[in-house]
Amino acid sequence: MRGDGRIAIVGGGIGGLAAARALSLAGRRSVVLEQAPKFAEIGAGIQMGPNGFRMLETLGLRDVIDDVAVFPDDLIVMDGMTAKEITRIPVADAFRERFGQPYALVHRADLHRALLDRCSEDPLVELRPDSTVTGHSECTDGVTVSGENFTVEADALIGADGLWSLTRRRIVGDGSPRVSGHIAYRAVLPIEDVEERFRRNAMILWAGPRNHLVQYPLRGGKLFNLVAVFHSDRYVEGWDRTGDPEELHRRFAGNCDTVRSLLAKVETWRMWVLCDRDPVAQWSSGRATLLGDAAHPMLQYLAQGASMAFEDAVVLTRSILANGSDIPTAFAQYERERYLRTGRCQIMARVHGAFYHAEGVSRELATHFLQARSVEQSFESLAWLYDFDPGPIVGQTASKRPASV
Repeated sequence: MRGDGRIAIVGGGIGGLAAARALSLAGRRSVVLEQAPKFAEIGAGIQMGPNGFRMLETLGLRDVIDDVAVFPDDLIVMDGMTAKEITRIPVADAFRERFGQPYALVHRADLHRALLDRCSEDPLVELRPDSTVTGHSECTDGVTVSGENFTVEADALIGADGLWSLTRRRIVGDGSPRVSGHIAYRAVLPIEDVEERFRRNAMILWAGPRNHLVQYPLRGGKLFNLVAVFHSDRYVEGWDRTGDPEELHRRFAGNCDTVRSLLAKVETWRMWVLCDRDPVAQWSSGRATLLGDAAHPMLQYLAQGASMAFEDAVVLTRSILANGSDIPTAFAQYERERYLRTGRCQIMARVHGAFYHAEGVSRELATHFLQARSVEQSFESLAWLYDFDPGPIVGQTASKRPASV
């Protein structure tokens, strides 16, 4: 056993820190290697469903997130052309009663900060910023992680290094991510810059042909989050770049007054190209495995990226505990338990995106389908996703809900 039994984690984002936190709760040491000069998170708002909150409870972070989250009354889909409501899912009392957990809107940086604070004060977690990993090698009793001017000896390796994962390149070797042809622009405004008529305690999605706009409050209603998405083959890759407002407004020129008014409120946008990968059944090799976007990157239409990373961290840690020193078996068991569920999320995210951006007859059919569902049917259509509960890591009270694919 190398490195005193510690586990090396490549990537200090939400997934990597969640893995470090979960391992610590199981009494395992870890070292988190982050290439950036400091641990920080880019991005804006994310949505978190009941399965994500169940994992937050397991990781001991629920109270911290409750303090900074917004709990909306409804999830609403509007017609981005006619400004008519298509469907609404209430996510207050009845939703919580059905799923046992809430639905929330959280700033990505707040979620990352909560994890970072816990890991920073944890003697079982070593945080190493400015540590760019260049590769790893493996032997029967451990791994050696190589970086620019450093090496780390460890019992095992977890690649939580995101969409363009170097670890995945070495384990799976499936090339570059799939470019979806969807471009996302994001902006966060002080709530004071937004008129009362636009302020709703809801997540509202304005669906249009080949585009959509999402709006919702953040940080207790102090901020207003906007994400605009449209189809374009202009870009190949990118993240957190300055967008082109002229192109954005051109893509939404045919949308309703509300959508165009909201877009006009933002002077500076950040842009990124939406990518994912086809699901794979194997993302482990010996003493190395993948977690989060490195294992199963998905488009944002199901709002499950962070929650899937949390689930990965918990399931992986439980598998390590169950298999003791047999890391290869633990990793193989982990991916067997995860690949169908995460693969379903990857595929369904694409389906939801096609629904939101449908044109012509497909658009009419999507509208009719959504309008025909009752609240109860909407809830049950999400049960496969939100009922998931793998159980406690160790010494915790498990939920009554079963694990599901």
